[in-house]
Amino acid sequence: MTTNPRTHRSTRNGTDRHAQNGTDGHVQHGSALLTTPFGSHARAQEVIDSVDLTGRRAVVTGGASGLGAETVRALATAGAEVTIATRRPQSAEPLVQELAAVAGAGRVHAEALDLSDTASVDAFTRTWSGPLDILVANAGIMALPTRTLTPGGWEMQLATNHLGHFALATGLHTALRDAGSARIVVVSSGAHLGAPFDFEDPHFARRPYDPWAAYGQSKSADILFTVGARRWAADRITANALNPGYILTRLQRHVDDDTMRAFGVMDDQGNVKPLPYYKTPEQGAATSVLLAASPLLEGVTGRYFEDNQEARTVRDREDQPGGVAAHALDPEAADRLWEYSTDALHTA
Repeated sequence: MTTNPRTHRSTRNGTDRHAQNGTDGHVQHGSALLTTPFGSHARAQEVIDSVDLTGRRAVVTGGASGLGAETVRALATAGAEVTIATRRPQSAEPLVQELAAVAGAGRVHAEALDLSDTASVDAFTRTWSGPLDILVANAGIMALPTRTLTPGGWEMQLATNHLGHFALATGLHTALRDAGSARIVVVSSGAHLGAPFDFEDPHFARRPYDPWAAYGQSKSADILFTVGARRWAADRITANALNPGYILTRLQRHVDDDTMRAFGVMDDQGNVKPLPYYKTPEQGAATSVLLAASPLLEGVTGRYFEDNQEARTVRDREDQPGGVAAHALDPEAADRLWEYSTDALHTA
């Protein structure tokens, strides 16, 4: 679940691998939007079927559980060597052991990374050696109930969801360039629709703190980063963002019971269960895996996807589900955010 009670749910709930956009396994270019043959509830293993990632190297942040773990499973079973970047590497040990027993799977290991701590990000990037083919910026936090700052004075959701990943990607730029054809995948959210990036007060120093506004702003920043990454096109690095849809994972750990009831996923007794249109973690990870590994996305950059398709642009809050806000695709805002983020890291 990556949006808030104020947003609409997706109504594209088909599970057929061959959606309305064609069945030949190729991207269809009949419209301005890039489409694929995978339905909204396709599983991660489906979208990567027959793809061989042997010899490729990937980093998945927050890869010990939820969507991240399913992303790791899909990439590793396709042959990729995967580094799980997580605050507590020991929490990834069950997944590491599971995949070590899978015939043909690439090596999986875990390394420490705290995205809210610039020293931790610096340590991770300094010790990385060799090329990097895939970076999946999956880790995130949502709707912290009170304004929380990092030691450097950054609002925690912006620090974790965007600034930490920005520092990670820029710190690994040489490794991504050296891969010869690298992909960055950024997990965003439909919550970005109502929350443009506030350049005047990004850390809620003056405006009243709102958990969902802070979360949504960080997710707009995620998308703007992929637009700004067009400056790396000459290095053959692509970057795309996505909304995984509605899924119950540890992402909701900071959401109070009343809000969970407003979502309709908690009953009066406190029992949590998904609604019919919700996805499983493996289904939610499918779009991440599609962008990370499918040949259908070769050379595609600076776009936003949901339900395994490129999303339409929404210029106002329309009474329709889904889409990507124009403010999140604005190249001028993307360049301004890139400069802001670079300066923030230099002064941290």
